[in-house]
Amino acid sequence: MAKSTEKKTPLKKTPAKKVAAKKTTASKKAVSTAAKTAKTAPKTTKVVRKKSEDTIEKMDEGTLLALTVAQGMFEKKAEDIRILDMRKLKGASADFFVISHATNDKQVEAISKSLEDEVKKNLNQSPWHREGYENLEWVLTDYIDVVAHVFQKDLRGFYDIEGLWGDAIEIPFKGK
Repeated sequence: MAKSTEKKTPLKKTPAKKVAAKKTTASKKAVSTAAKTAKTAPKTTKVVRKKSEDTIEKMDEGTLLALTVAQGMFEKKAEDIRILDMRKLKGASADFFVISHATNDKQVEAISKSLEDEVKKNLNQSPWHREGYENLEWVLTDYIDVVAHVFQKDLRGFYDIEGLWGDAIEIPFKGK
């Protein structure tokens, strides 16, 4: 009896190996197809967002991030929020700039923290770099593709980022 059990065990394992080999071949084909698609696909991933009950809007991740940053600014009453699409400009350091201002240093701080909270809550992203929290005159929050600038009012006019990048396309934003 022991010999017949030993003979049956290899027979049971052999079909399992053949099935596993077929799955490996199929997964290699899938990886190969995915690699070909990745080469031809656009670099930005499309994100679908529900605009209203009847409308669905497609946008790339960078645009969604820029709008989320702007919404975070809007939550703390940032003034004159502008989103500049920099993707077609040579020499731009990011795909989008989101710019706003406040009347005092406490509000600059609150707006900067609010935009980070909004992005973390909705998109689960943290900034790559931030600076300006020492004197709170101009806080810059960098998400690589999107750079948020929160100024005190007089400094915004002095640095005039919108004028410097005047060829950028402005994306309309009204806030929720």
